[in-house]
Amino acid sequence: MYNIESMKDEIVTIRRDFHRNPELGGFENQTMERICRYLDSWGIEYQKGVADTGVVAIVRGKNKDKNSTCVGVRADIDALPVSEETDIDFKSLNTGVMHACGHDAHTAIALGTAKVIKSMEEDLRGDVKFFFQPAEETTGGAERMIREGCMKNPDVEYVVGLHVDPGVPTGKISLKYGKMMASSDEIIIRVRGKSTHGAHPHQGVDPLVICSSLIMALQSLVSRRISPLNSAVFTLGTIHGGTRGNIIPDEVEMTGILRTLDPDTRSFMKEKIRDLVENVPKGFGGEGILEVRESYMALINSDEAVDKVRHAAGKIIGSDNIEMSEYPNMGTEDFSYFAAAAKSCFFNLGCRNEKIDAVYPIHSSKFKLDEDCLAIGVMLQVENVLSLMGQ
Repeated sequence: MYNIESMKDEIVTIRRDFHRNPELGGFENQTMERICRYLDSWGIEYQKGVADTGVVAIVRGKNKDKNSTCVGVRADIDALPVSEETDIDFKSLNTGVMHACGHDAHTAIALGTAKVIKSMEEDLRGDVKFFFQPAEETTGGAERMIREGCMKNPDVEYVVGLHVDPGVPTGKISLKYGKMMASSDEIIIRVRGKSTHGAHPHQGVDPLVICSSLIMALQSLVSRRISPLNSAVFTLGTIHGGTRGNIIPDEVEMTGILRTLDPDTRSFMKEKIRDLVENVPKGFGGEGILEVRESYMALINSDEAVDKVRHAAGKIIGSDNIEMSEYPNMGTEDFSYFAAAAKSCFFNLGCRNEKIDAVYPIHSSKFKLDEDCLAIGVMLQVENVLSLMGQ
């Protein structure tokens, strides 16, 4: 049986090493090298440079049979462009960059899990891959890692991932069946009219007036075209146009986001947004142009994987410490690509502790976590691997 308590200090040290040396998505070169040094020290096989700065490690079980399976464990490794404002003595050494989302903890937990799983390889009935994934906060490294073959040879049947959550007390986790997090699309709308002097509006076509009507029409989509039993969010966050108060401009640009929880709703909303953007301006004599920049897909957990993780977690922290979420989160997470490629479970690991001021939300410059969650995270992930493997 593995003994996490004996390596608790090591996991904390690893996490602090990454916290002091954060790197932004796509530039995690030293982070990658640090990960590889730890893997080397434990004799764990790996491939680096996946999706440029990612690492795929593997522990090959030596007790496999024809029913053996491969389980993946994912950790994101990038930091945020945030200036740290905490009182800890291992603050970021990189000005303007901080692990404000807990990816340093995710990386340390995955490394600790890899070390424990390596010690069990003689009895392990399958293979375990560890995905140290770059660019979660930016360009979506998960999709690229999958495209470059991280789920193949051997083929991964289950993937498990976690995210530290300052809204959940240390010692607890939050689980969700089915739809867990939203897809995201960036919306860019350009409304073209005809410029003229503000004293002679009849000689032009006012794109600002068109945008006023268009905004109201777009806001009716969620309330009147989406079932109240479904969920969608459409937000316009910017509107830019014009140069002076007495001139009607030629063009106005608006930008926003669309969040949905399933592919059908996502397609429906984009279709209806396009209908309004292209047709409302025509009634005013103008023109509407829509650009949609697709981002992460919705994260939908596998019920089978959630069942196995729920059972495993009950053995480690007790069923009373498992919070089952009733509603999804309209935020995004590129673990969604792993969830679409295999039977997967993503869950939230409690890291809140008021006594040490670990209460600030992720992405805050004051974000801190209770490091007691690290050993709990390793214990959970080891047990999750074994449960998903059927061992």
